[in-house]
Amino acid sequence: LRAAPHIIWPLRFVLPHHRALRPQWMIRIGLFLYDHIGGRKLLPGSQRIDLRRHPAGAYLKPEYTTGFEYSDCWVQDARLVVLNAMDAKARGAEILTRTRCTGLRRGASHWVAELRDESSGACDQVQARALVNAAGPWVEQVLNLDAGRRSTKRLRLVKGSHIVVPRLFDHDYPYIFQNADGRVLFAIPFEQDFTLLGTTDQEVRELPARAQISDWEIAYICRAVGEYFKQPIRPEDALWSYSGIRPLYDDAAISASKVTRDYKLDLDTSAAPILSVFGGKITTYRVLAEQALHLLAGILDIRRPGWTADCPLPGGDIDSNDFDAFLTGCRTRYPWLPKHLLYDYACNYGTRISQLLAGCHDIQALGRHFDGPLYEREVVYLMAHEFARTAEDVLWRRSKKGLRVAAEVAPVLDEWMAARHKGH
Repeated sequence: LRAAPHIIWPLRFVLPHHRALRPQWMIRIGLFLYDHIGGRKLLPGSQRIDLRRHPAGAYLKPEYTTGFEYSDCWVQDARLVVLNAMDAKARGAEILTRTRCTGLRRGASHWVAELRDESSGACDQVQARALVNAAGPWVEQVLNLDAGRRSTKRLRLVKGSHIVVPRLFDHDYPYIFQNADGRVLFAIPFEQDFTLLGTTDQEVRELPARAQISDWEIAYICRAVGEYFKQPIRPEDALWSYSGIRPLYDDAAISASKVTRDYKLDLDTSAAPILSVFGGKITTYRVLAEQALHLLAGILDIRRPGWTADCPLPGGDIDSNDFDAFLTGCRTRYPWLPKHLLYDYACNYGTRISQLLAGCHDIQALGRHFDGPLYEREVVYLMAHEFARTAEDVLWRRSKKGLRVAAEVAPVLDEWMAARHKGH
């Protein structure tokens, strides 16, 4: 919240009590531990609620009369990754997008990595005193690039899928639902006009080229969430879906949903050091990185202590972390911007909105209007500052404007971006 209040937002989740599943006392104990052991500092604690009088109750079936409310946060995960890369570049790192490591050679004092640019086919070599293998689900494949390197630690690969449907409720409370199989699912307000539903836990034996949701997963999500909402949710309601592979540390749990979400750091110093990351999740990424650097600090003679806890990410230097006040100020500075577009820019770019809109005084200054909320000015900014090269980068990775832009715009945008990239 302190590092990026524009892309990380506090939420009050509503957990309806399902009488046939966990008893109330068990949920209360769990939330008590969540409040007092989880390190909560900025967010309010949990409480029991009467769903007959709570805004969230109006959309639930009448049998759900009691529930619980607790605090958590939502993050735009793709933007969090981009902002970390931008911050690293600003501090001197070289960011190589669309680049594959095709080979590794380990010496006594350094590594040689063979790299290939997947766009141009150009190959290169780089040397490093140490290697951090944070390849997520590909961590073992990276280790295999060095014939002499093996690890006793293993991953379990679990696919999680989500669907986006038209907005199911007109309040800002997200829901979390218990399911009969012991899992939990959620329904979260998404991109102003939609609802995000998920997630699944499907173990996979081999890494797919691209993770995709299955018909079974869509039906599972609709059925599980439909157990609670008055409004039926059908597979054909899904407007978009996305899936990812969770690289979970293999702790020998029987069920995929029970596998630990903790991480293990494996440091090998038998020659040039290599640190491999097994497991982990987005909520602990900063601490994980800090611990990784601590393990390497003595080897690499790094003397600066950890500093990232108090450092905002690009666009996150908002006064007092007060996003609402920041948004009000943006409305004063840019009264000509449509309300929905201003909100979108503020949420995506934070204080970088001034860089995005520098010199703009009316909507025409945003340049070519591709469709919906997408204008040339934003595309140019994303190409210049956020490593965007394709329509998919712009529509789905740097934003979710693909939900509001016609499908036929993507090839037009690809062609326009390719021409601009070539010209620069």
